[in-house]
Amino acid sequence: MLSFGKLSDGRTAGLYILRNNRGMAAALTDYGAALVSLAVPDRSGKLRDVVLGHDDAGGYEEGHGSIGATVGRVANRIGGAKFSLNGREYELTANDGPNALHGGRDPYSKRLWSVQIPFSEVRSGDILASSAPESISDGISQVARSNIANKKVVFCLDSPDMDQGFPGDLHIEVTYTLTDECELHIDYLAVSDADTPLSLTNHSYFNLSGHDSGSVTGHSVHIQAGEYTPSDSGLLPVGSVESVAGTPMDFRIPKTIGQDIGVEFTALKNGRGYDHNYVIAREKGVYKEAASMYSRESGIRMEVLTDMPGLQFYTANFMNGETGKDGAMYGPRCAACFETQFWPDAVNRKNFPGGVIAAGEEFRSRTTYRFSV
Repeated sequence: MLSFGKLSDGRTAGLYILRNNRGMAAALTDYGAALVSLAVPDRSGKLRDVVLGHDDAGGYEEGHGSIGATVGRVANRIGGAKFSLNGREYELTANDGPNALHGGRDPYSKRLWSVQIPFSEVRSGDILASSAPESISDGISQVARSNIANKKVVFCLDSPDMDQGFPGDLHIEVTYTLTDECELHIDYLAVSDADTPLSLTNHSYFNLSGHDSGSVTGHSVHIQAGEYTPSDSGLLPVGSVESVAGTPMDFRIPKTIGQDIGVEFTALKNGRGYDHNYVIAREKGVYKEAASMYSRESGIRMEVLTDMPGLQFYTANFMNGETGKDGAMYGPRCAACFETQFWPDAVNRKNFPGGVIAAGEEFRSRTTYRFSV
């Protein structure tokens, strides 16, 4: 573990480095259980950091957009910041107009999670430094020099009954695993002592040319979905499911993000670009490839695999000049998110799958980002 700087309340956040035998490295922090950096070899073997992030925990504390974080208890939007469950109405904290977005005003992305490093991964010397590295890349190099090659870290959070307005004491574990096949697995485990809405996701922003390389409109994207859930001007689903055929929402044949993003189409106008839930399945179940993205400039290809029924494809339309790692400025369409999820507002939509786990039920899910050139 490396220090990742102090939070405003004086607590110190940690930075955890995972490496594989092909030179790939992932940096993660316990603040927000967030993916900070992902160094991936390009076609020439040069490492490129392909996710947006901040230089220290303070940047995440002050920043916006849930960059790289684990979001919940319910990712995406809940209409009117309320829902009914088992005959009782629950009020949440609206933070996106009248709606609750990514858990409301006290999101998991702004909390310090506890950490478990599996025993088999721990060796003497794993606790490396109390002072923060000069940069994320310096931290990765420091770990590489130490000859430590951890490939897994587990972040844990206990969310008490009525936290964010949701019922049930909820225990969450998010496990990041980096494989020698250049896969980053994100495994979710959650259990509650009462029925409760749940939809956890990772909110990483990907730019396969490098986090500081500008627009991703030239990246090619493939989404294996024939339908999506249209939303209103507030980006809340209207409740219908529509075909992508004949619309700019169709990514069944790979195309660049920029090809249709400026087309006059209501869904794109409402989202200022792509910010929509794609129907990967009608229910949670089969783990399979849902989407992929490719950068011609770097030669890096990323596949997204999941067992979740929805995928929110978001092109950072509301990113507006946020300062990131190494002073990089993040603006609209500088990256793309592939947020695996239950469909948005499922707790209020009987025709939408999932959204609630039963008391004592052990919820498990896996999302994988797989890289190749």
